[in-house]
Amino acid sequence: MKDFPTEVEEVVEAATGEELPARASTARNTAIFGGLTGLSRIAGLFREILSANYYGTGGPMSAFTVAFLIPNTVRSLFADSALSGAFIPVFSELLEKKRRGEAFRLASTLFMVMFAALGVLTVLYILIAPWLIPLILPSKMVAAGLTGLTTGLSQLLFPIVMILGLNGLVVGILQAYDRFTIPALSALVWNIVIMIAMVTLQPFFDGEDAIYAYAIGILIGTVVQFLMSLPVLRKVGFKFVFAFDWRDRRVLEVFALMLPVTIGLGLINLNLFANALIGGQISDQVPAAIDKGFRLYMLPQGIFSVAISTVLFPQLARMAARLDFAGVQRLCAQGLRFIFLLLLPATAAILALAHPMTELVYQRGAFNIESTDLVATGLFWFAFSLPFSGVNLLLTRTFFSLKKPWTVTALSVGNLIVNVAASLLLLPLGIKGVVMGTVISDAAMAAAQFYYLRRALGGQLQLDDMWVPILKMLVGTLAFIGVAYGTWYGLDALLGQSLVAQIVEVGLALLAGSIVYIGIVLGLKVDEATNLTRMFRERLGSS
Repeated sequence: MKDFPTEVEEVVEAATGEELPARASTARNTAIFGGLTGLSRIAGLFREILSANYYGTGGPMSAFTVAFLIPNTVRSLFADSALSGAFIPVFSELLEKKRRGEAFRLASTLFMVMFAALGVLTVLYILIAPWLIPLILPSKMVAAGLTGLTTGLSQLLFPIVMILGLNGLVVGILQAYDRFTIPALSALVWNIVIMIAMVTLQPFFDGEDAIYAYAIGILIGTVVQFLMSLPVLRKVGFKFVFAFDWRDRRVLEVFALMLPVTIGLGLINLNLFANALIGGQISDQVPAAIDKGFRLYMLPQGIFSVAISTVLFPQLARMAARLDFAGVQRLCAQGLRFIFLLLLPATAAILALAHPMTELVYQRGAFNIESTDLVATGLFWFAFSLPFSGVNLLLTRTFFSLKKPWTVTALSVGNLIVNVAASLLLLPLGIKGVVMGTVISDAAMAAAQFYYLRRALGGQLQLDDMWVPILKMLVGTLAFIGVAYGTWYGLDALLGQSLVAQIVEVGLALLAGSIVYIGIVLGLKVDEATNLTRMFRERLGSS
């Protein structure tokens, strides 16, 4: 089996009959995007550490969590990923057909439409928030007197919906040109700006209002993130046209695609909002605890599966535009194998070290041992969802590339129903039950997407050679869990609980587990591991 980037390039060249010198290689794009996204996730982790130190998992932090989830959920419904998911296939198709002028006019019209629509929506929300928040806030948070704080925070944060909507369109243009560096770098800068604002503005607020420093930082960071992407448009040759032709057939096509994408991605993000509201029925600390656990859980997700899915999406869209369904099948199957290869050891790391990792990352300042126990419990159960979540991300993008978003929409409705029903049913188990509802719904979503994508591709998905490698990876995963936990347990008894000791214990446990996992998947001749190792050796040898 050839290595991943070579196969991708061969598929593209076979479909076009020519090489693509202007396109950066998939390996390079994935490495750059994955590296910068990884740095962004690490910066985000430091942001979470800083916020945990200032605010812990107390009521104000839960108020912030709910207030931030409101614009974040609306963003997923009307902007950002929903817009780019519908826009990229149409825009890419015009570029493939050498109709650049029409592509530019389409993007410009969408920019003006989104600016007007999301601007009106933002003003409307700010006006109705004082009446809306008391209706949706969990009873335990209302009883804790957090209604006013949640309302004010949500009003301050809601303008990010408009900014991220426009940013989603700009990023979609850049990704259609295979430009991933600045969008990934801007996410890193976003986290850095928030941390600077949090530290700088903290002295200007008292008591519960101190959380406003965090919210203001997010607003400023989002503006900076958007501004960073604009200069790159000129570099790729994009020209903005002052157009507002909303009756353009392609504009209507994007909105027609966007409707199911909006519902599909929005419902996926509604799961997080539902978890916060359901968790708020347990205590006023659970929404913040779920969010803190989710941030740690998303670190490997952002480094690996988001990077792979984001880089592959424009290529999947181009192949689908050429009706190269064999290429779509092969590229999707390869992406899935790499996601499993990278996310299974991440799952093992969380299962083995959920509590020591939470303690190391968060436990200081206002974040006490009770907060650690709460977050670690949620994080442990989130781990079971990690591979399913990665699979869902890539399969969803594959459906979007095929312009079959309604399938994802229908499945997302089912995903939300299963999540809410399972979380409510398991609510007596506490935070564990809420997160287990997410695991169940993500597993069901992955199975359903496999089934319907196979049907959409004519009964083929080239998965026959996938199960044996996954079983081999699972052997390595189990070994990772045992070795990592054993290493940490022994070192913890020997070194104690100082910060340096915790860093050494967790770091060496992760290193030992990783070495064993790598040794097993290479020893069992898992092709993806062998090819990835060879690729890195070739890159190091050529540098």
